[in-house]
Amino acid sequence: MLSRFNRQVVLLARGCYAAQMYGEKNKSRMRGVRHDIAEREDIKTLVDRFYDKVKTDSLLGPVFSHVDWQHHLPIMYNFWSSMLLGDQSYRGNPLQKHLQLEINKTHFSRWLTLFEETVDENFVGETADEVKKRAQAIAGIFQFKMQLS
Repeated sequence: MLSRFNRQVVLLARGCYAAQMYGEKNKSRMRGVRHDIAEREDIKTLVDRFYDKVKTDSLLGPVFSHVDWQHHLPIMYNFWSSMLLGDQSYRGNPLQKHLQLEINKTHFSRWLTLFEETVDENFVGETADEVKKRAQAIAGIFQFKMQLS
């Protein structure tokens, strides 16, 4: 019979300890396996990784250089959580914030490319597909309202 310590060592060696401690879903996340967007932490990952790209992008970076990211990112977490998870945490009018920006169709195209790239790098599944569709729809509506289409 194995001692408790030896059992943990055996479980860890088999890769099962993580599943036992954190659940199968988190085990796959620890290994970097892509999964669907299912919870707020996934939204945070998507938003953080996307805006890391935006900040360093030669076209979009300058447009958003004025943004207070500590303030803005939680708003984006709420926006996408409301859209995808239905938690109704977002209050605001995203179009109003974008009307003052000097942007054109090229900016929207680049935004969508980076967004979809970020989704595909990190997630796979129905909600991942849905967030890309919603981003395309939002970009289309914004361009129409900004008279860019």
